[in-house]
Formats: sequence, C-alpha cells, structure tokens
Amino acid sequence: MRKEDCFYLGKIAKKFSFKGEVLAYLDTDEPELYENLESVFVECNKHLVPFFIESSSLHKNDFLRISFEDMNTEEAADAIIGNAIYLPLNMLPKLTGNKFYFHEVIGFEVEDKRLGIVGKIESINDTTAQPLFEVLNGEVEILIPMIDHFLVKIDRENKKVIMDLPEGLIEMYL
Repeated sequence: MRKEDCFYLGKIAKKFSFKGEVLAYLDTDEPELYENLESVFVECNKHLVPFFIESSSLHKNDFLRISFEDMNTEEAADAIIGNAIYLPLNMLPKLTGNKFYFHEVIGFEVEDKRLGIVGKIESINDTTAQPLFEVLNGEVEILIPMIDHFLVKIDRENKKVIMDLPEGLIEMYL
C-alpha cells in the first residue's frame, strides 16, 4: 500500500500492558468510527506495513487500545511506539455539503462569484497558520486562503469550489 492511497489516522503513543498492547492516539473528531478495525497500516522505516488487530477498544476519548495479532511482548510493542498509523482512503467517512477532505478537491476548478473561473487547484498548503488553496491560472500560481467565509459551495458533481473572494485578492496575482 502506498502512502498516497492512505490517510493518516494517528500514531502509536505508548505501551498499555506487558502483553504487547499499545495505545494509539487517533487524530479524528470521531474516534468511535475506528473502534472495530480489522487492520491498520503502521509506518515502519518509511514503508506501510499491515498489522492485523486481535482486539481494540476506545480508551479515554481519543485513544484506541489495540492488541495486534502476533505481538505479545513489551519488546515487540516498543518497536512500533511513535510510528504513524494509516488506513486506505476508501475508509474515510463520506463528507457532504461544504465539508471536504483536502485530497478530494485537488484538480477542482476554483470559481469566484465575481470573476468566474480563477484556475485549477494543484495542491493545498496546510503548513501555514491558515491553509491555502494553491491554484494554477496558466503559468501563475495563486494562493487563496481556505476561509469558511469565502467558501460558497463545494460542487462535487462539476468538480468546482465556488467562492466569494474579496475584491483585489485574485487581481494582485494577475
């Protein structure tokens, strides 16, 4: 499994018992959706390795207590502490309305209510304080803040993000 085909679920935070159980921190608003998983991919040396789950249960809201198959010692658990865990993209819950996953809108066109089509979303920069759409208009890259106030509609059918952008934002790039 390739990392591009997966989403980050969280990371193995610490050991839970001397029998190899671990606590995984789940980076999600709905940890209960992931309580009954059969397996996860654990990142080991930059590769995603499938780990099969014997049993799991929620622990203190956003942790998942996991007992992996064939892992029954503290030493085995130590080897994966701090490692990221991933699931295939098709296991993401479907979002509707104006909620979207970043990977979902790559390739969508950005349409401003005033200016029309602005360009195509090439990527999303989420390393800044405010995530940005990186939109390509011909050879020009336009950075558009992902602010709920600017977002009018996610049109999945026509692959468009319709926005009401402040006057001057797009013009300053063109």
